[in-house]
Amino acid sequence: MKMKIGQGLGYLLLLITLFFQRGLAEQYRDLSDNEFAEFEDFEEAEEEFYVNEEQPASVNTNSFIPNDEIDNDNDELTVDDDDSEFEHFQDVEEFEGFEVKEENPTSEPKITIAKVPLNFRQNWDSYYLEILMMSGLIVYFMNFAIGKNKNSKIASTWFNTHRQLLEDNFSLVGDDGSLDRYENVSLVKESENIFTLWCSGRTCCEGMLVELKLIKRQDLLAILSSMMRPTLDQIHITIKMNKEDMDSFVFCVAAKKTAQQLVKDMADLSVYCPERKPGDKHNLPLGFNVMSELSEAIPVILDSKVTTVINKYSEYIDYIHFSDQFSGPKQSEDNGALKLPDTEKVLMFSFNIQTKGMVLEEACAKLSPLMNMVFYCVDKIKRFRLSREAKAKADKNRQRVEEIFLKSTHQARAEAAAAKREEKRRQEKEKVMAEEDPEKQRRWEIKEEKRQAKRKGPKMKQLKVKAL
Repeated sequence: MKMKIGQGLGYLLLLITLFFQRGLAEQYRDLSDNEFAEFEDFEEAEEEFYVNEEQPASVNTNSFIPNDEIDNDNDELTVDDDDSEFEHFQDVEEFEGFEVKEENPTSEPKITIAKVPLNFRQNWDSYYLEILMMSGLIVYFMNFAIGKNKNSKIASTWFNTHRQLLEDNFSLVGDDGSLDRYENVSLVKESENIFTLWCSGRTCCEGMLVELKLIKRQDLLAILSSMMRPTLDQIHITIKMNKEDMDSFVFCVAAKKTAQQLVKDMADLSVYCPERKPGDKHNLPLGFNVMSELSEAIPVILDSKVTTVINKYSEYIDYIHFSDQFSGPKQSEDNGALKLPDTEKVLMFSFNIQTKGMVLEEACAKLSPLMNMVFYCVDKIKRFRLSREAKAKADKNRQRVEEIFLKSTHQARAEAAAAKREEKRRQEKEKVMAEEDPEKQRRWEIKEEKRQAKRKGPKMKQLKVKAL
């Protein structure tokens, strides 16, 4: 009997073991087929722990979970709501100074957005600075266009008026370097108020440069400044004479203010004829000064024809300057020049153009007698020759100026010569040291030592005494 009971228990245990093995195999197969089965089982297990409030009281007390644990789990859950981004409107603490009314404590605050107008002022008085600037720019550009056209018209009118006279005295008028210069002759425009004309092909001179320096009508600021300090349109004529066709002298006739400025600025006038003499002593208007290196040249240049033109057209003449030592404006003493500047023989004329109150053609025609005087002076200077005494005096003056210059620059020339000698010795030393001959280098060093010793030694003069 005991054997049967033991055998029955054995079969029962075997069946239970097989049952559990089969259940585990099926569970393992489900887990292997579904990767998320583990989490599904976890969710099913959680659902078993939750107690439904509508469940009858006959639920097993062993599976009961306390209410505080359920509340804690519910607190940890978060629900995504699309309206959560506007929850701060329901929070009273988000708004400062907002008082909750007792009858409706959950009322949302009302936000009032102020209507700010656009920052655009309808009153034009607020833009007076901008309007003033725009008006100034418009006036400036209008003045630029008008002044530019007027200066071009003055230059072209003068050239057309005197073109025939220039062509009669020069074989080439208006050489600007272009190939078609013979067909299209005109002034060269250097700027809006400066025009130049070069003429060549005449005896006794290399050429003539005509420069029209007009008022800066295109510049509004220059126009305003001219109201305080009036200026005039001017014509500057420079004739370069041949060296053999002009003698040695310096001469100038100019208005008083211009003469004072020329003596101060021009190198030849300040050195050779700084003294200004009144023009009435030489039959000239009172407003003119005469400056001449040699008194012999004054009556020859200021003959009856020239004085007549100067007296008749005195308001058109600024200065007349003849010089064989012309070197331009005076150079400063600190420029470090070691030789006298190059000089050339020139005849210079400066005439004013009076355009106020008359037509341009008439104003330019008034200058025709002055242009004729220019060519008359060129021929006269070619024929004029100084006397022997005047020539000797002029040469002595030039020699004296050269000696004064050499004395003033002696120290600078000595330093320059010393620097040149040192540079020559340095190059010689580099050349000797570059060679691979030690004997030659040794000889050069001995020679240099002797030279240095001789230089540092006392300078003595050797006297030879003949024996009795």
